[in-house]
Amino acid sequence: MAVPIMQAVRVGAYVVKQHITGRKRYPLVLMLEPLFRCNLACAGCGKIDYPAQILNQRMSVQECLDADTEANAPVIAIAGGEPLLHKEMPEIVRGLIARKKYVYLCTNALLLEKKMDDYEPSPFFSWDVHLDGDQDMHDASVCQEGVYERAVAAIKKAKARGFRLSINCTLFDGADPKRIAAFFDEVMAMGVDGIMTAPGYAYERAPDQAHFLNRQKTKQLFRDVFRLGKGKKWRFTQSPLFLNFLAGNEEYHCTPWGKPLRNVFGWQRPCYLLGEGYAKTFNELMEDTKWDDYGTGNYEKCADCMVHSGYESTAVMDAVRRPWHIAKVALFGPETEKPMAPEISLANQRPAEYVFTQHVDARMAELAAAKKPAKPPRVTVVDAAPAVEAADAAD
Repeated sequence: MAVPIMQAVRVGAYVVKQHITGRKRYPLVLMLEPLFRCNLACAGCGKIDYPAQILNQRMSVQECLDADTEANAPVIAIAGGEPLLHKEMPEIVRGLIARKKYVYLCTNALLLEKKMDDYEPSPFFSWDVHLDGDQDMHDASVCQEGVYERAVAAIKKAKARGFRLSINCTLFDGADPKRIAAFFDEVMAMGVDGIMTAPGYAYERAPDQAHFLNRQKTKQLFRDVFRLGKGKKWRFTQSPLFLNFLAGNEEYHCTPWGKPLRNVFGWQRPCYLLGEGYAKTFNELMEDTKWDDYGTGNYEKCADCMVHSGYESTAVMDAVRRPWHIAKVALFGPETEKPMAPEISLANQRPAEYVFTQHVDARMAELAAAKKPAKPPRVTVVDAAPAVEAADAAD
């Protein structure tokens, strides 16, 4: 299995408990983003377009542990930027594992071989290596040659050292299903424990806006890929129902609170992909966010999104309600031939708001204020001459 039995049982029990207690909104995965700085500049990334002063910010070890305490989700995905640039990352990971949280450390693997000795294999820990296809596809995606080879070398070394390791594969417009299927065969042959895949999200600040998929293209691409994978025993780290959704077979709506994000700004509203505001606490995020303002059909920026950060939690919750359905999909795989489920209407979605600059300016002002030296206390100078003269007169 791509997900260990004990992890599946613990997470499943957590989800069932939330349903039994009637909790309407709860986190499934805490997305932790301790820094934005990265050692790559991918054309499809919307996470590194910040001034240097912000890119230099880091969440402390205590802030990361406090975020876990607030959200108390069973799984934690540490992303970025590039997390391995954070000098205290080993301490952060050890602290979360000590709490028996399942930690996925996302990395482009350029520093993985160098940093590997700082970590130990554990049933609660897995590397999650970014690979967007075969060598030519991936190097083009990250805008740098040679990255694929270095990532594969690190993957093989990590597996030889006994680490759990999955790959994170984002697909874009123009991807060839046959090449993707061949790539999935290749990573399975490497011995990776699982594949996480999703269509790229159209970050508004990403340099390359031409290669993001719309929903119809997403569904057709994943259908074509899954059709080629029938009988090949690819292992995915995701819910079978989420994969079925990617193939156009589920009428799911977004569950953005299922994977809340804590980063250097605070708790990001409404999700990992879309920064429309920030809350100071997790409770404030959950209680004060206008969740119905977001999601496909509600907001223009969400129109084409089918990403796991919004929809996999929906799939997991559906599995609790329809266990027979997930059992069928898990056994036979996603449907690739029948008509697709109806699409969500965009007729009533509200127009996009562009607030990125506003939040950056506010953060820059905070940083500038923190750097200003404190004003020295005001000292009142008293003229001592009259007192001296009086003393002389008394003598």
